[in-house]
Amino acid sequence: MAETSSLNIPTVDLADLASGDASRIETAAAALREAFGVFGLVYIKNHGVDTQALNRFYDAFAAFIARPAEEKKPYGRADIWYQRGWTPPNTEVAVASNGQPDFKECYFVAPYPNDEVGAMEFPELYPENVWPANPPPYFQDGLMTLGRSLHEAGLKLLRGSALALGLPEDAFTKLCERAPHVTRSLQYLPLKPEQVDTDIVWGEEHTDFNLLTLLPGGRFLDPEGRPAAAPDNKSGLYLRTRATDAEPQGRKVRGTAPAGCIVAQVGQQLEILTGGTFLATPHVITAPGVSGWQRQSAAHFIHVHTSHVLFPMEKFRTPAAVRNYAPPVLTGTYDIKTLVDIGLAPPSALDKLGYRHYDRLNRQRAGE
Repeated sequence: MAETSSLNIPTVDLADLASGDASRIETAAAALREAFGVFGLVYIKNHGVDTQALNRFYDAFAAFIARPAEEKKPYGRADIWYQRGWTPPNTEVAVASNGQPDFKECYFVAPYPNDEVGAMEFPELYPENVWPANPPPYFQDGLMTLGRSLHEAGLKLLRGSALALGLPEDAFTKLCERAPHVTRSLQYLPLKPEQVDTDIVWGEEHTDFNLLTLLPGGRFLDPEGRPAAAPDNKSGLYLRTRATDAEPQGRKVRGTAPAGCIVAQVGQQLEILTGGTFLATPHVITAPGVSGWQRQSAAHFIHVHTSHVLFPMEKFRTPAAVRNYAPPVLTGTYDIKTLVDIGLAPPSALDKLGYRHYDRLNRQRAGE
């Protein structure tokens, strides 16, 4: 693919969307239509995320990751499909990765209380948070605070996205009320000398399966574990733009946010709802060309509630969109299938789908 500068990706000011000024709102809406329609990604300013608090949390997260694997093991909860707590290295696999696990450790939390009805219907998607018994200072508060600030920015962007498409302002936000939103901290692991300049990447190319992803920016850690500037220009977030006749593979774009901005990415759920008008962002996290370096980052995933049906909204329900995104599917079912695909849920999770009482007649006939 050809590579282009991240300077082509639009920036949206959340203050414009909240201004009440029609011209400012339309300026932001036009930027969103281009950003989410071509790149699947936009930069956001005036987002409300506290950079000092973020770095304080990253310090706490680094302290947790540095603990021995045996000490972290109780918080790696395969029984709840790693939707809360610690995700060990080599656990998650991108759907299009040819089987290579991501080179990272993660920690998942829900920044808001669970929906009780959703938790009854989909217990593994709405588990309670899992916390270390002796967390580093500011680990819990930092991650919860970060998740809530990113969520609020995401809701503002979703309202602006609806206006940009000529929909009611709450068209997307009403679908994600009390949904299984999660905030994830990530630590990309150091490469050994023999792994440098191989096909190992920190995060394989993939698209997120949720509605909208918010990324507050990360930082590198040098081989001594100290925050530092990037060791080279090889590592970072790259995305793939929409395919065109001229560029059928899309264009490779480096996703480096301008100073003071955060990143928002379209997820598969938003792509489906808009019939492909907004495009889920294929993206990859490349590793540096030197050994011993790590990278910390975070992401907040806004989801459609598990009780809603995923299918293009009526405005976008063209014959092509119906062919591309049929059949309609319950969001909770869609979530389970995807978590199986990426290796967080076991294949047996698919047994939860559909009717599970075929043996009842045999038991009844046997008089049991």
